Amino acid sequence: MADSGESARPGLAQRLPVWWYRRRLAARLVPLLPLSWLFRLLTALRRALYRRGLLASVRLPVPVVVVGNLTVGGAGKTPLVLWLVARLREQGRRPGIVSRGYGAEATKHTKEAGVRPVLPDSAAAEVGDEPLLLARRSGVPVFVGRDRVAAGRALLAAHPECDVIVSDDGLQHYRLQRTVELVVFDGRGAGNARLLPAGPLREPLGRLAEASALIWNGAPEARVAQAAGTLPQFSMRLAGERFAALADPQRSCAAADLRGKRLYALAGIGDPSRFFRQLEALGLIFEARPFPDHHAYTGADLAFARDGVLLMTEKDAVKCAAIYTGESWFLPVAAEILPCAGDLGGAEAPGLLDIILEKFNGRTLA
Repeated sequence: MADSGESARPGLAQRLPVWWYRRRLAARLVPLLPLSWLFRLLTALRRALYRRGLLASVRLPVPVVVVGNLTVGGAGKTPLVLWLVARLREQGRRPGIVSRGYGAEATKHTKEAGVRPVLPDSAAAEVGDEPLLLARRSGVPVFVGRDRVAAGRALLAAHPECDVIVSDDGLQHYRLQRTVELVVFDGRGAGNARLLPAGPLREPLGRLAEASALIWNGAPEARVAQAAGTLPQFSMRLAGERFAALADPQRSCAAADLRGKRLYALAGIGDPSRFFRQLEALGLIFEARPFPDHHAYTGADLAFARDGVLLMTEKDAVKCAAIYTGESWFLPVAAEILPCAGDLGGAEAPGLLDIILEKFNGRTLA
C-alpha cells in the first residue's frame, strides 16, 4: 500500500475535486449551486451563438481531431493524443498537434503573441508540460497558443506537409471547427454531475451526443455511459513497466530493481491516485505525495525525497528534471485502445481509428 505523507496537506485546488467527485452533492458545494446554474446558462448561450454564426468559427484546410473532456483537469488525453498520432502516421498521414499550453508563460497574456512551436529542448514553463511531453514523444510538429485557430494556422504555415491537426484539449474551444471529437473520461466519471463551480463538468452530459466517440481511462461509469447512448465507447489502458532515469532518460530499470528502497512518489495530474495505483500494481511500496494538476514545482516541493528515491509521471518529469538532482525515475506509458465490453457491435464494431478515418471523409462538426 502507498502511504500519504503527513506534510502533504491538500490545498483548495486539491480539496475541490474530492468534493466534486462524490456521487452526492457535498454540503460545502451547495452555496455554489446558483453560480453553477448561471454557468450552465452562459455555456448554452455561447454554444447557441456559435451555432447561429453570431460568433465566428474557423475551418482549417485540413481535418481537425479534438481530444478533450467534459470535466475539469486531466483525464488521460495526452496518452490518447500520442496513440492517435502514431496510428495516423502508420496510415501515411502527416499529423501536427496544437495545444493551449496550459501554464505556459508565453500563452498567458495575448493570443497571437503566445503562439509558438514546441521543441524537445523547450522549457516547460514557456510552453507547458503536456505540449513539451508531446513534442518529445510524438515526433511531429507541436504548436501552442490560447487561440487554437492561430496555433493551427502557424503550424500549417511552418509545416505545409501536415494534413491532419490533432488538438490536445479544446473541446469547448468552438472557434476552431472540428471533424472529429473524442471525449475522455477517467474512472472518476462525472462526479456529482454538476457544472462548475459546484461540480467538475464544463458542459452538461448531454453534450456527449454530439461527440464522435467516448474513451474510458478507467472503469466506465453507468451514468455517463447512459448519457452517451449509442456513441461508440472504448477502453484505454495505460501500459508501462520500465522506469527511465530523470537525469538520463536513456537509462532504465524495472520495478524489481526499486523494491526494498525507500520510495517516494509524486503526481501532479488530474487524478494522482491513478498513478499511485499503477505503482502499487507493479508491487512497489512508497509514500505518496499528490500535487495539483500542472503544478509548477520548486526545489522545496521535492525536498521530502532527499533520503530516498523519487518516482514520478513522465508529465511531471519534464518539469522536475531541471530542479532535482537526487535519484529519481519516471514511468513512461503507452495507450492501448479496445472497444468497451458490451459496446454495441461487440468485436465486429469499427475500431476507433476506423471511426476517425470515416469522419475525415464525411461531415465536419461545427
